[in-house]
Amino acid sequence: MKAIIIFISLLHAGILACEGANPCCSQPCQNRGICTSIGTDSYECDCTRTGYYGENCTTPELFTWIRTKLKPTPNTVHYILTHFKGFWNILNNIPFLRDTIMRYVLTSRSHLIDSPPTYNSDYGYKSWEAYSNLSYYTRTLPPVPEDCPTPMGVAGKKALPDVKLVVEKVLLRRKFIPDPQGTSLMFAFFAQHFTHQFFKSDMKRGPAFTRAQNHGVDLGHIYGENLERQHKLRLFKDGKLKYQVIDGEVYPPTVKDVQVDMHYPPHIPEEHRFAVGHEAFGLVPGLMMYATIWLREHNRVCDVLKQEHPDWDDERLFQTTRLILIGETIKIVIEDYVQHLSGYHFKLKFDPELLFNQRFQYQNRISSEFNTLYHWHPLMPDNFHIQDQVYSYPQFLFNNSLVMEHGIHNLVESFTKQIAGRVAGGRNVPPAVMMVVMKSIEHSRQMRYQSLNQYRKRFMMKPYTSFQELTGETEMAAELEELYGDIDAMELYPGLLVEKPRPNAIFGETMVEMGAPYSLKGLMGNPICSPEYWKPSTFGGKVGFDIVNTASLQTLVCHNVKGPCPVASFHVPDVKDAGSATINSSTSHSRQTDLNPTVILKERTSEL
Repeated sequence: MKAIIIFISLLHAGILACEGANPCCSQPCQNRGICTSIGTDSYECDCTRTGYYGENCTTPELFTWIRTKLKPTPNTVHYILTHFKGFWNILNNIPFLRDTIMRYVLTSRSHLIDSPPTYNSDYGYKSWEAYSNLSYYTRTLPPVPEDCPTPMGVAGKKALPDVKLVVEKVLLRRKFIPDPQGTSLMFAFFAQHFTHQFFKSDMKRGPAFTRAQNHGVDLGHIYGENLERQHKLRLFKDGKLKYQVIDGEVYPPTVKDVQVDMHYPPHIPEEHRFAVGHEAFGLVPGLMMYATIWLREHNRVCDVLKQEHPDWDDERLFQTTRLILIGETIKIVIEDYVQHLSGYHFKLKFDPELLFNQRFQYQNRISSEFNTLYHWHPLMPDNFHIQDQVYSYPQFLFNNSLVMEHGIHNLVESFTKQIAGRVAGGRNVPPAVMMVVMKSIEHSRQMRYQSLNQYRKRFMMKPYTSFQELTGETEMAAELEELYGDIDAMELYPGLLVEKPRPNAIFGETMVEMGAPYSLKGLMGNPICSPEYWKPSTFGGKVGFDIVNTASLQTLVCHNVKGPCPVASFHVPDVKDAGSATINSSTSHSRQTDLNPTVILKERTSEL
């Protein structure tokens, strides 16, 4: 009887591989142990520096055993950080304690990301190519071997379910589900604008490849991904970027004026074809709004530096301004953007000096899994409210006229007031972007991602034991059971979107515990955060350093809008009222109503 029980346990754990299959298909090595097949029927696990030993790296060393017993679960840590507000208010005002906790947050998250990189989609083992070829996204987990019995190794059915069926049954929106965390569209468009400087999949070569010249925050989406595009966008006077003035306000130049490639449908008038760093940012006014704000900020900072350093030439003004804007971006992302997402009462802090005495490498490679998990399409609403107008997707897409008609001030104010959708929990993907989500799943399969549970284990979370545990309900769990057959066959991206959200939160546990390490390693691994760069002289002296250290979303907007500064926030000021007003969509005066959003978004999958 005991032998039977052991056999069943091993089979359920996926340790017994099918006869003739690659023995590593069953992913027998636990706790980040590395599996190497020996012939066709044997394997060995490399447990080096995992803190575990034994045939499958399952026996903890003494220190590892103590640490795992004492370490709270991710959900416990999240609960502590999102409750006890009075305690955290006190701690936030004690610099030594705040710095200590922030240092732990940065190191504990960043150490989960391999540096240097280890794998890519073509090399599921260590190789010089996987390390040195920057045209690949790196991989956190190697791809499932091609000779496995099932797409997820040994678990699940012989074939994954039809992509369209998965989307229609468990991902597609029935009714808009607002984010209980109060996330605004200002956040949604910032996320899209910010991340597409390093998420630039090269679909001509395949989803495993990137066109980005840099695997991190370089503001290529503002300045262009290469030197040729950058030079076309530059004014070559006082360090500034080219611009045009419309009704007394600065906007990006037109494609005709600068001769850079931008993706616009043929019927868009020349005067509405704005030219910016990223070729696809004409897609929606929210992206062009941020592109315009950062253009104005660049030229504003150039004026500040010119006044401080009248002897500097154009090139030095441009290059130093770029470093300042990179610093501003990282500070806004950590202290406004990540702060909002976390829901923490603990106040996050951007201070590179916290890591100067720590084991930390100032380099980063974007992983394909990070690119995939960042497809947060449920954020998008059913329509877009700007002042007293409502715009449908056909009226909103490729409509830069809205940027000029309403102005940056009113766009900021309107997007701050409109609530975004909840990302986790399933059934909240807008029909207009259904094809984009389908492509994300197809690309994940093409790159042979391992299962959701394998990624949970890689990021120190317990694997789910059932679909009901994953979703927190019964109806969707039953649908997933029918589609996948085994919880260990649940795909990564659909799993992230159907996972039960944390209480009153936008995401589930896996999205946060995977996303945060990628984000913080990428941000703090930036060269400007290194000891050699993080000093006033890098940023043109105290005046430039102060611009970086005082940056926030609110100050960014206030410096670059005409008239009284609107409230700019990633959190809707009053969730109860946001988006609840009845607005007559027939009053819309958009001139563009003949676009098919599904077709256009499908065509633009490679960019956004």
